[in-house]
Amino acid sequence: MRTDRKLVVLLTALGLALAGCSSEPPEPDTVADRFTEALDSDDIGAAAALTDDPARARDTLGSLYDGLGREATFEVADVRDDTFTLDVTWKFGPDGRREWKYTTTGTAGETADGWKVHWNPATVAPGLDTGPLSYAPVYPQPARVLDAAGGELMTEQVVTLVQLAPGADTAEAAGLLATFAPGITTASLDADLTAAQGKPVTAISLREADIAPIRDALSATRGVTLAPQTRLLTTDKAMSAPTLSGLSELWQQQADDAAGWAVRAQTADGTTRIAGADPRPTADIRSTIDVGLQRAAKTALDPITTPAAIVAIRPSTGAILAVGQNAAADTEGPIALTGLYPPGSTFKTVTAAAVLDAGRATPDTVLPCPGVADIEGRRIPNDDSFDLGQVPLHTAFARSCNTTMAGLAVGLPPEALKNTAERLGLGVDYVTPGLTTVTGSVPVARTPAERVEASIGQGQVTASPFGMALVAASVAHGSTPAPVVAGGSPGRPDRTPPPLPASVTGDLKTMMRETISAGTATQLADIPGLLGKTGTAEYGDNSKAHGWFIGIQDDLAFAVFIADAGSSGPAVDAAGRMLRAPR
Repeated sequence: MRTDRKLVVLLTALGLALAGCSSEPPEPDTVADRFTEALDSDDIGAAAALTDDPARARDTLGSLYDGLGREATFEVADVRDDTFTLDVTWKFGPDGRREWKYTTTGTAGETADGWKVHWNPATVAPGLDTGPLSYAPVYPQPARVLDAAGGELMTEQVVTLVQLAPGADTAEAAGLLATFAPGITTASLDADLTAAQGKPVTAISLREADIAPIRDALSATRGVTLAPQTRLLTTDKAMSAPTLSGLSELWQQQADDAAGWAVRAQTADGTTRIAGADPRPTADIRSTIDVGLQRAAKTALDPITTPAAIVAIRPSTGAILAVGQNAAADTEGPIALTGLYPPGSTFKTVTAAAVLDAGRATPDTVLPCPGVADIEGRRIPNDDSFDLGQVPLHTAFARSCNTTMAGLAVGLPPEALKNTAERLGLGVDYVTPGLTTVTGSVPVARTPAERVEASIGQGQVTASPFGMALVAASVAHGSTPAPVVAGGSPGRPDRTPPPLPASVTGDLKTMMRETISAGTATQLADIPGLLGKTGTAEYGDNSKAHGWFIGIQDDLAFAVFIADAGSSGPAVDAAGRMLRAPR
């Protein structure tokens, strides 16, 4: 028995010694690690439960994550006795580029429920002990978007959202708002509220000048709330263009990149900044938009009921001077810049360039222009089957002879039309700050039949109004200018084909001048120095056709597109209205 007693004492002593040498960390280390792991995992309940005041900790941590988000990293940096140190990093913004880094200290102690972190909000974040924290970006003084002449095109302005709640007096609201939007009626507002299923709806947003006369009446209307906010708006309310959205995005990107940030604590006396960085100043964005030409382009399209667009470029610099669309086009999106359509006979500019560059003909080469020709199994008619007999190429081009062009294209190499189009900018795409564009597509015409179709801008050939304006600008300049809408930021092409020989573009300009003086666009002969090419492009079952016109006048190149026009005539007329308008 004595032996056994001695053994028990020995084992007990050994056990105590082993416990003293255990690899387990002491309790302050353990509770600090578990607390940090819970915070790092966004587990508010677990973190709060590890404190000596779980209820207060849970509420405070909940408001912290609500105010700062959940992109945070917590690490235990050090533990000394009952005190521990935390290294914390918060990431803010959609890209997480803004960071708030800090170090805090906390304490832990033994309670009846084991070791706990002593709850102090400042252990988690500086300033949290003074009130709830929130993060917000801090933007610089807003820049302006200027036009080509340096005038204000767009500025940040106050707009007011007119919001209606269920039970609102829709008749009174409709009566006040109908002046600005005739489509707003009592019935339309009631329908909007019904569809919202108990949620408020925004009836309209109004500029300050518009809402000022009716602000008091709207505020007094049952169920109506006015919510002011700032937006980038055109200084001219009537100004509209597909380019404006791209410039707005560029403006917002510039403001976001320059923005600072602030973490603030909400106290009884207001807010106190706890951390942050000041914003950097931003410069005004000088656009290339010519306001007078922009208005002229838009006005020229207003009488047209089908979708229509105009794109105007300065050949010497690639500056986008105007991009106009009518209301019908606006419902389909920015068709002026990204809409793809068969370009019809405006593509004969490319076909003629390919023929001239290959040496298959000169402008004076006499060629047949029958009214109808059967070429490679494809029956090709001229418009109304007109027959010119034997004429020089420059005449066939000016009069838009399909049969002549199709006959010449058959003998070209399969890649000739594609390569020539790219040398004039068509089929080359650009990444341009403030501008989203697609030029078009010209596939390799592997068979003679495909070359026949492509030669007159049909088959698989497509182009946007922007793409055809770039073709005209390339002919005018002698090479394709990089498009630019924000000064100093030209587009980057996905490829850079060599320009056509100057002799080829020179011949093209001479033939395009004849289109105006004695060809298919003589109604524009009064406009000095104008060069052009008309186009009618059948589509679908060939019972309908789009109308096109591309033109050059001095340092101006442009394209006009009108959907379902039936012929090039309406596009030529729209070009005339734009060019003759005072600006």
